[in-house]
Amino acid sequence: MNQTTINDAYKKEERERACMLITRWMYEAVIPFNVVTYPSFQPMIEAIGQYGVDLMKDHMVEWGKNGCSIMSDGWTDRKERTLVNFLVNCSKGTMFMQSIDASSMIKTGEKMFELLDKWVKQVGEENVIQVITDNHSSYVMAGLLNMMRRFTRQRELLRPAKTRFATAFITLSRLHEQKNNLRKMFTSSDWSDSKWAKE
Repeated sequence: MNQTTINDAYKKEERERACMLITRWMYEAVIPFNVVTYPSFQPMIEAIGQYGVDLMKDHMVEWGKNGCSIMSDGWTDRKERTLVNFLVNCSKGTMFMQSIDASSMIKTGEKMFELLDKWVKQVGEENVIQVITDNHSSYVMAGLLNMMRRFTRQRELLRPAKTRFATAFITLSRLHEQKNNLRKMFTSSDWSDSKWAKE
């Protein structure tokens, strides 16, 4: 009779966790489950295991040395879901970060800016050279919000909260507070070259 050792139980638990995480990733990235039957799948998994936990560390070190680009691309799958992929590109190659199902989100400039800003902060603002997106209107709006925040030194004109009755007062107060920075923005070449100046 074979007795299960603590190490065997731990390995079984770790294997189940690894399989669950791979399955979750495949589901989130909308990768068909039958890809695990491809001859190249098993060698890939073994190579990852042999390399260890620092597989992508070289990429992250490279971000600090030479900078990187945050890339975002939206697409619609066969089930009409809106999916957005986030990647980081550097001289070592492109690293997939996350794919989100944005179907339930309203694709607004504010939401896209939040998502992109999250990745810029995670990668490190000092490491990001550029952000590359598609030309969907929500990304264009995110660009306008970014320009406004750059000129107002990251200050929001308004962040609605529980004090809704005071929103008008707070908005006017912030506009007055940021008057000079907004003047600089509206007289800048960034603004005059933008499509919003022509509207």
